[in-house]
Amino acid sequence: MSVIDPPDTRIPAVPIAPPGEQPGLPLAAWTRDVRPSIIQRMLSFSGRDDLVTFALGLPAPELFPVDGLARAAEQVLRGDADALQYKAGHHPLKEQVVRIMADRGVDCRPEQVFLTTAAQQALSLVSRILLEPGGTLLCDELVYMGFKQVVESYRPRILSVGTDLRTGMDVDAVQRYLEAGERPAYIYCITDGHNPLGCSLSPEKRRRLVELAAKYRVPIVEDDAYGMLYYEHPEPPLRALDERWVLYVGSFSKVLAPSFRLGWIVAPRELVSMLGCAKDGADLDMASFSQRVAAAYLAQGGFPAHLATVRAEYHARRDLMLQLVRSELPAGTRWSIPCNGALVWAELPPGYDTDALLDPAMEAGVAYVPGAAFAVPGSTAGQSGMRLNFSYCQPHQIREGMARLGRVLRENG
Repeated sequence: MSVIDPPDTRIPAVPIAPPGEQPGLPLAAWTRDVRPSIIQRMLSFSGRDDLVTFALGLPAPELFPVDGLARAAEQVLRGDADALQYKAGHHPLKEQVVRIMADRGVDCRPEQVFLTTAAQQALSLVSRILLEPGGTLLCDELVYMGFKQVVESYRPRILSVGTDLRTGMDVDAVQRYLEAGERPAYIYCITDGHNPLGCSLSPEKRRRLVELAAKYRVPIVEDDAYGMLYYEHPEPPLRALDERWVLYVGSFSKVLAPSFRLGWIVAPRELVSMLGCAKDGADLDMASFSQRVAAAYLAQGGFPAHLATVRAEYHARRDLMLQLVRSELPAGTRWSIPCNGALVWAELPPGYDTDALLDPAMEAGVAYVPGAAFAVPGSTAGQSGMRLNFSYCQPHQIREGMARLGRVLRENG
């Protein structure tokens, strides 16, 4: 458990350029420490034919429901002129989201559903209405990289807690912070298929976390991008336990098509208009075509069967990845066994530096994300860890990539 104070927010004086040189633009103070994320670096290498990449959380392209989406797109283009126009959130899609949420055990109404440009924008909009510059947040010490990018411009004070690879967030540490008087703007929690750790919050911890939020009046932002990808009996999300203090973030990116850029927030009704004001300042309107195609596809009735196919294939790939983690990585390695999602976390024995090992791995034709990339600012967590994605690569690629990774670790151990 650690507290990260915000850095000095004073804007330095703009230096005087030497004669003959143009001065740099006076950028905002938060940009001084910004660096391109390692995910952007991995994306730039994703076209390499010789590279097996476990680095990117991409869905398997061969499992996209192309035929169903093609029929839906033709139906929309031929029958709905508004599909190519500026439009607000598509009500039929909200109704479909209500049905999806009911399958997850959440009771909500269309007027509580706010559509977004994928889950990343949802996190951005929620932060915009809840977080003050220099405010306080509470999250895992190893946390989704996109969340760090969302909040970095606020230069927040971060209260971080550890995470158990079996049961998820350290709720005891959350309780200690709140009992000591801390009141973060919100608690950020990935309940199922944690990114990067692959774990899910235990039922007992879910109940306790929601009780703490209500008792101390601190909202929870629940990021559930992987909740529909479950491989064992699914647990209900936090939103099913409390509709007042939990803001739920969902996404179609992992289960339908990332390029649709469709996500949603389930929020208390009084916050929906405020989310609309925040979205107006971001991009005004939704992607009307994507919304309507998604709604038409869902109305066809094939989505449950599609999800079942994806779950079955990812389940097999998960099991293969876990088998190879056990056989190829060094003795003493610890790893998560994900019940949801597409990610395995492997923690190598002390002495391994996965950041330093990335270049040799890339040269050998295999990529992963070093664990330190997910640490909150100021933390040294994750230095011997790596995040491995199993959804994108086909089984023969998983076998080859893990063999390459094992060789790199044996040669550099």
